[in-house]
Amino acid sequence: MVLPIVGTTFFRLVLNTARRFAYPFAPVLSRGLGVSLAAITSLIAINQVTSLLGLLVGPLSDRMGYRKMMVAGMAMLGLGMLAAACFPIYAVVLVALFLAGLGKSIFDPAVQAWAGRRVPFHRRAMVIGILETSWSASTLIGIPVVALLMERYGWRSPFLVMGALGCIGATALFFIIPDENESSAEKASSMDYLGAYSVLLASRPALGALGYAFFVSAANDNLFVIYGAWLEESFGLGLVALGLGTSLIGVAELLGEGVTAALSDRFGLKRAVIAGLTLSVVSYLLLPFLDTSLTAAMTGLAILFFIYEFTLVTSLSLCTEMLPGLRATMMSAFFATAGLGRVQGALTGGAVWQEGGILATGCVSGGLSFLGLLCLLRGLKGWDRPRR
Repeated sequence: MVLPIVGTTFFRLVLNTARRFAYPFAPVLSRGLGVSLAAITSLIAINQVTSLLGLLVGPLSDRMGYRKMMVAGMAMLGLGMLAAACFPIYAVVLVALFLAGLGKSIFDPAVQAWAGRRVPFHRRAMVIGILETSWSASTLIGIPVVALLMERYGWRSPFLVMGALGCIGATALFFIIPDENESSAEKASSMDYLGAYSVLLASRPALGALGYAFFVSAANDNLFVIYGAWLEESFGLGLVALGLGTSLIGVAELLGEGVTAALSDRFGLKRAVIAGLTLSVVSYLLLPFLDTSLTAAMTGLAILFFIYEFTLVTSLSLCTEMLPGLRATMMSAFFATAGLGRVQGALTGGAVWQEGGILATGCVSGGLSFLGLLCLLRGLKGWDRPRR
């Protein structure tokens, strides 16, 4: 199991970097493509629309096998990024990021379901925690590497590198991930496929989790699409400094994932998520008051992303047990709803920033997170993790 976990984590790092690098380097892409910043944030939003396709991908992964879907996700990343490197125009970059997002939407539910099936429950949090480090590593390692590539070889170079790694990943995962076709549980019928969502929609905890996923994701992207512009405008950060400074956010996310793995089960998943979400609301509202210095701003961002990652990863563990018989369906719906929230945040983030600066951004993100907290409290009322 070591090689599949390590390989999957690395190539998921590439996917996550492809998904995230447009955020801090939106001004660079804007200049390189000769379009407005609003056009780039719209491009990011279109990328996030692909998460909605997870509603179909989760059950499909159970039918076709997780390895096939993981390979397909990496192949889409490779083809899209290579196309953007060869044809650097807005329409092609849009398609490239769409394929990268679609690849991630295919890859992620398959990975979660694969871990749920292959890893014993008493070790699952550890394995999921390792897999989730690919998210923080995309900020800690991936985005600074993208910054260096852009600085030395131009804005198109990251597309070429990620495209090549995507193709390599598709090939490598085919060989290192065990074939699930022979060992999988029985395939769902068409009625089971449709009926899974009826069960999900009848579950109050599941619906509460989906509402939570939408609002906290919208809150996060409302900030994430403009934090690069905020740091550039307020503190004059250059390209490499912005990339390296962003690595601090990666460290914070990595710590959040580590704390989740170490403490969430002991503290109680419900209490941990609710506490983390409450602190997120407070952090967003305090962020505008940290505009006084670069140190204060970066510290505030690091704390905010630490809390957010701790809350999110803990909630993933919580959601895997809400519908134990429909785990892939639940997780794909969670990712899809979170993706819809990110679309909303990405679409409105630029406008909110232009109208009211970091004060408006902090207030809007704090309000959205509070709505997420209300959804979660309603959904989890009277619910406890099933015992086995």
